[in-house]
Amino acid sequence: MRTATRPGPRDDGAEALHDRALEHLTYIRDTMAGASRFTAVPGRGIVLIGVTALGAAFAASRTGSVAAWIGVWLSEAVLALAVGLLAAARKARSAGEALLSAPGRKAALGFVPPLAAGAVLTIAIGHAGRADLLPGIWLLLYGAGVVTGGAHSVRAVPIMGLGFMLAGAGALAGPPSWGNPAMAVGFGGLHLLFGILIWREHGG
Repeated sequence: MRTATRPGPRDDGAEALHDRALEHLTYIRDTMAGASRFTAVPGRGIVLIGVTALGAAFAASRTGSVAAWIGVWLSEAVLALAVGLLAAARKARSAGEALLSAPGRKAALGFVPPLAAGAVLTIAIGHAGRADLLPGIWLLLYGAGVVTGGAHSVRAVPIMGLGFMLAGAGALAGPPSWGNPAMAVGFGGLHLLFGILIWREHGG
């Protein structure tokens, strides 16, 4: 009758080596995922945002009150956010990637705080009766979010963000009449220009 044998020291060592190897592989995989870039930037979606922004700029120029002007651009912001998220999710899905992968989370963490700051400032500035400052502040903070979020994306994205920041600085330095044209140039023109570039270089 044979008796069961206990694993010897060599068996325990082989098992421990196997476990350490798996830990190292997991660490390497997670490190590589965290260091990779967010590539689900939707070129076609950015182009569409630019088109809707030009429409919003035209509609806003026809409004007869500050409240109506703000309402047009806030509606455009909600529409642009929906278009951007849907287009990014579609591009990530077609590439077999998760939208909220490690690079995606890093991009979101860089992008969202400046937008949240812009929302708070919009309320404060509206109460203070200085709506003329809104175009410059919106462009500046949106650009800051694109720069910080785009640091984990393709190179064209942070460059686009710098363009928005310049447009915002120009709107703040100029007379109030520059506000709506600056919004058209920034949210319309820059989105169209860089959206086409990203579409051609990195897909839709």
